[in-house]
Parts: sequence; C-alpha cells; structure tokens
Amino acid sequence: MEKECIIVNSLNTFNEKKFEQVLHYIISKKGSLDNVGKTVLYKMLYFSDFDFYEINEESITGELYYKLPNGPAPKHFDIAIKHLEKEKKIKISDGSFFGKKQMKFSSTTEPCLNLLNGEEIKVIDKAINKLGEMNANQISSYSHEDMPWKATKEKNIINYELVFYRNPIFSVRNEDVAC
Repeated sequence: MEKECIIVNSLNTFNEKKFEQVLHYIISKKGSLDNVGKTVLYKMLYFSDFDFYEINEESITGELYYKLPNGPAPKHFDIAIKHLEKEKKIKISDGSFFGKKQMKFSSTTEPCLNLLNGEEIKVIDKAINKLGEMNANQISSYSHEDMPWKATKEKNIINYELVFYRNPIFSVRNEDVAC
C-alpha cells in the first residue's frame, strides 16, 4: 500500500472510541438482520463518515478507508470489533447468507453514544436506513459507483475531499438530514 501521507482528511484525526461507538450503534440497529455481515458494516461506516464529511467538511470518526475490490474498507475495523467483543458489548458468530459464509455481529448491550452529537446520529441513521436492507453484493456494487471509491487507485486510502465530486444520486450536501 502507498504511504498515508496524502491528504485524506485534513480536519480530523482518527478517534478510536468514537469509531467504536458508531460501529456498536450500527451493529445494535442492523447486526441481527440476515443480510448484514462484515461487508455491509464496512459500507455503512464508510457512507456515515463520507456523507457527514460532505455536509460538514469533517468526518465523524476520522477513520481511513481503503479502496478494496469489494468496496471501501475501514482501516481499524478488526481492532474495534475485537475491543467491543472483549468488553462484551458485541458477540461475533459464524453464519451464512444464501450459502455464503458470513461473519455475524450482534449487540449484547445498549451502545454508549456519549461522543456522538445529534447531527452525527441523524447522518448515521440515514445511512443505516438507506443501506440496511442491501446484501453484500448489492452494497458493494452501490459503493463502486460513489466518486470517492471510483477515483481512488486500488488499495489506496480514499480521499474524503472526493465527496465534493459525487454524482447527484450519492450527494447529500443539499439534502435535509433531519429524520
């Protein structure tokens, strides 16, 4: 992978605890659905952060996302998942969806949201509601049409600034994000 010295998010640094809260919140809302595994969680995190960045010019978590063949993937996902499991906030199990192996995540406690503000939660909820019924193939295909992913070289970090070149189908800048 290339060096991480390119500007990907000039206003934020990674906030591990906030990332864990967002991940736990998403798992608590959609983790129990049959279609939701690691790939779907990756994309919900990505769209939450990148949509918020498009609206506010800062991400929620400061996470770095890589362009991988199945779409954007957060750098710190595995670390956060292991920490949430160790703290007994989530449970990880093996599952399958239409004959494909799937890692499943379920929340065992209510997520703490003390690091998130109301606007951040609204954007996360909007991403969850928009994407939560998609399976891994559908959400991967969908993410492949988003300009930040399209404009990034394979295995490189996706630049948050690319949200300002999104197709109107993906753009959220002028939407009312209130639920």
